[in-house]
Amino acid sequence: LVCLVMYLFAEFDDAANLLAANPDATTISIDEPVEIPKNQHSRLQESGREEDDELLGTDDSDKTELLAGQKKSAPFWTFEYYQTFFDVDTYQVLDRIKGSVFPVPGKNFVRLYIRSNPDLYGPFWICATLVFTIAVSGNLSNFFIHLGKPTYHYVPQFRKVSIAATTIYAYAWLVPLALWGFLMWRNSKVMNIVSYSFLEIVCVYGYSLFIYIPTAILWIIPQKVVRWVLVMFSLCLSGSVLVMTFWPAVRDDNRRIAVATVVTIVLLHALLSVGCLAYFFDAPELDFPAPIIPAHNGTTVVTRSQ
Repeated sequence: LVCLVMYLFAEFDDAANLLAANPDATTISIDEPVEIPKNQHSRLQESGREEDDELLGTDDSDKTELLAGQKKSAPFWTFEYYQTFFDVDTYQVLDRIKGSVFPVPGKNFVRLYIRSNPDLYGPFWICATLVFTIAVSGNLSNFFIHLGKPTYHYVPQFRKVSIAATTIYAYAWLVPLALWGFLMWRNSKVMNIVSYSFLEIVCVYGYSLFIYIPTAILWIIPQKVVRWVLVMFSLCLSGSVLVMTFWPAVRDDNRRIAVATVVTIVLLHALLSVGCLAYFFDAPELDFPAPIIPAHNGTTVVTRSQ
């Protein structure tokens, strides 16, 4: 008995020394063996619910993500206010581009990529790259189609850059502005509608246009069938990102209004892609004034070129 008592005191001394060396160490009580599994089980249930909420897009997950993504906003006249719109790194931009090129059914693009940190860096440079890609590819396509014709005189059309810039940037800003205003108006009518901020909608539209950059390069191929297959593929891919993002926002609204909203979004997106293909790549041949070449006999010869 004396040996047993001495052994217990030795164990208590060792435990006291360990606690003195590491005060933050976790101790386990043998009197409450059931409470810890219950807590762990409840935490597992809560984590499972949070994952389900994130995938399904419930109101609780929206509130949690909005609270987590809140930042201290500076006054709008300061440089720090606009600096927050470009506060992203390369990995975030690449991840969002990958999410727009490979959309996953049932996944919301805003909740998975945008809501934590919406930015304008990616949409701005994607639109700028698309502008020059369409303008340059359109000129090259026109050059390769008429290459070798004796009556063809190549004249670069620099106005295509300004036309492409006006069209693409107007689409990437005015359409999200109109959609944001419409969602805010319907949110005042129907309480269950999911609301997106204007910056989030601009991000969705900006990143959805990335697929048209490689498509515009491939539009140089002088085959109408190949071009229309490419435009339909890009339209389906980028349009699916818009549909999977904005359909959950309007599905609780009136059925006709919800369907009309999604159809309008898809039609405007199709109008942009088909319009760019038709204007910059399938435009009819234009006649350009050819230079007047004076002849040796005193007469002038005017060559007609296209």
